[in-house]
This record gives sequence, structure tokens and C-alpha cells, in this order.
Amino acid sequence: MTEQIATAAAGTTSPGRPAGADHGDAAYWARVRRIVDAAPPLSDLQRARIRAAFHQPTDHKEQAA
Repeated sequence: MTEQIATAAAGTTSPGRPAGADHGDAAYWARVRRIVDAAPPLSDLQRARIRAAFHQPTDHKEQAA
């Protein structure tokens, strides 16, 4: 596999993913888990919107292409 290094886009204030961290980096994933655990739960409306976005009929996607 090729090694990918993620860098923040110019002008962003978010620290993002540390440069040089790969998918096997335990410290990176521990940080991701801490951020996710600290986030408030999704409301019913937010969950419904996410479900709707991923459960579109197949013919609707083909019409958009």
C-alpha cells in the first residue's frame, strides 16, 4: 500500500489529522474516539436526514447522472 500524508488545507483553523499519521496509528484513533464521545447525540431529525440521504431510490441516482 502507498503511504498517504494528510495536511490541512491552506487557511484552515482546524488542526485536522496530524501529518504523517496513518490508519494504524493508535494515538490518532484514540483522539478521534475522544472527539466523537464528546459530541452531543444526534436529534431524531438529524438521524432522519442522514437516513434519507443514504436510502435514496436507485433510479433517482441514475436520473441525476
